[in-house]
Amino acid sequence: MEIRYLNTDDASQWLRLRLEALKGDPEAFSASLEEYQSLSVEEVKRRLWSSADAFVVGAAEDGTLVGMGGFYREQGLKTRHKGHVWGVYVTPPARRKNVGRALMEKLLERAWKVKGVEQILISVTSTQTAAIKLYRALGFERFGLEPEALKVRDRFIDEEYMVMRRGHTNQL
Repeated sequence: MEIRYLNTDDASQWLRLRLEALKGDPEAFSASLEEYQSLSVEEVKRRLWSSADAFVVGAAEDGTLVGMGGFYREQGLKTRHKGHVWGVYVTPPARRKNVGRALMEKLLERAWKVKGVEQILISVTSTQTAAIKLYRALGFERFGLEPEALKVRDRFIDEEYMVMRRGHTNQL
């Protein structure tokens, strides 16, 4: 398993995996399949452009992307101390093989090197119990719950908000 930072050359694979995630697990993401189906590879390349404040990590097995997770830092003067993790997904065959943990560890390692970041936030739907368990094991703490944050078809899904602060004992 190769864990690495993605770049514009990974756009087609990232889009394939993102569409798989949104189709196969619609309750896990606030984005919808319909919103991403019309994205062009050129637009994805723009989104995958890595910078000091934003990047995407991927897990590849035999050259095929099987996991991903993104990070971005807020840009406002009063909010630049916050970073966000987004779009974490691992394909079902790659689950329970510590791929998610490896992705998150690589992501967090780089995120904590972003100058000025004092806390990293992540949100996760209440249906994603394995993800919640992983994030807590990594050192994230729950600070809120939004009831009925998402409506998928006719079902409401709660969303848990979590934070990891600089200096946390589990911090990488």
